[in-house]
Amino acid sequence: MLMALAYMDITPRRRLKILINPAGGPGRARKAFQTSVEPILKAAKCSLDVTYTTHRHHATEVCASLPLEYDAIIALSGDGLPHEIFNGLAQRPDATEALAIPVVPVPTGSANGFFLNLLGVKDGFDLALASLNIIKGRKMNIDLCSITQNDKRSFSFFTQCVGLLAELDLGTEGWRWMGDTRFVVGFIRSAIANKPCPVKVSMRIVASDKKQMVADMKALRKAPPTWTSVPSSRPLSDNDPDTRFPPEPRSTAFPPDRFDEHDEEDWWTFDKSLCCVYAGTMPYMGRDLLSHPCAQPSDGLMDVVIQETTSRGKLLSMLDGADKGRPFWLDQTHYFKVSAYRVSPLNPSDTGYVSIDGEAYPFAPFQVEAHPGIAATLSLYGRYISEFEA
Repeated sequence: MLMALAYMDITPRRRLKILINPAGGPGRARKAFQTSVEPILKAAKCSLDVTYTTHRHHATEVCASLPLEYDAIIALSGDGLPHEIFNGLAQRPDATEALAIPVVPVPTGSANGFFLNLLGVKDGFDLALASLNIIKGRKMNIDLCSITQNDKRSFSFFTQCVGLLAELDLGTEGWRWMGDTRFVVGFIRSAIANKPCPVKVSMRIVASDKKQMVADMKALRKAPPTWTSVPSSRPLSDNDPDTRFPPEPRSTAFPPDRFDEHDEEDWWTFDKSLCCVYAGTMPYMGRDLLSHPCAQPSDGLMDVVIQETTSRGKLLSMLDGADKGRPFWLDQTHYFKVSAYRVSPLNPSDTGYVSIDGEAYPFAPFQVEAHPGIAATLSLYGRYISEFEA
């Protein structure tokens, strides 16, 4: 009876696949798990299957063949480990079934953007709350993006950056000891350099009116959360029989892209000089940057921001209120909701940075398309949490 009251419609004693990157961010994931997270999960009688990653793409390899018997996959790291997990799940022949397993972050990296969007800035580094979300969070569907580059397909759950913001991310890898402060320092360095980004950007635009997008976002905030229905098939007490049944076998690959990379019809090209392109499916890129305030979990769209070339002073002034999303309203900040977009260098000899979920990609043409609600996470609120000064 007490268990039923405590968990209501939430699955108790969850079976968890836990992936830990001991080298991620400041390198504190192992200690954080052993001293803060593991005791709470064990007290809730969760079943833990723990793997420490040993090399790049290790999590992708694990998830590509992971038995689909877990209630959630937990990532202790920054945002790089969820990137690997989603790529491993999305590349399986049964991708849609595998991606239905929630991927849940625990903040032990540098920026921890994924977790910040689930719990908000105030609680964005709280390990106890992260553990509670694993135990009692409800399933929330989220968008996943497919990326085509050099005839290779990969997947992004969070951000894609080219230019200034990609440089401040990838160009500060040696400063991980600074935590997320490295991004502020990197931004100042890049803003002083103020280099234009030599790329062409084309998009399939769904919305570009800032006031209307904010109005739509406010309306969604007031609406009750829409949880993904996940009926529990497990007993609520130790005395009840275990009534779980294995899922029916399915073989459903990740959906194909809808837009051909050579198609030009209904694509709009940005025709001004720019210093940065950053697209995302979640509001916060980091604690100090609310970059995509109108982003929603599963609207099937990416929020694309293009920063028009401007003066060093105006770039540096964007730090003021960036954590509250104030740069959204600036004239040089062009904001779009799109179903797909593509980026290509203006000249083959051009060089630069491309960051996908914080991972380095070649500075070469690529196309991105949003796939609505195909992946999942756990949430205590049923929406992303942000403090946007609309």
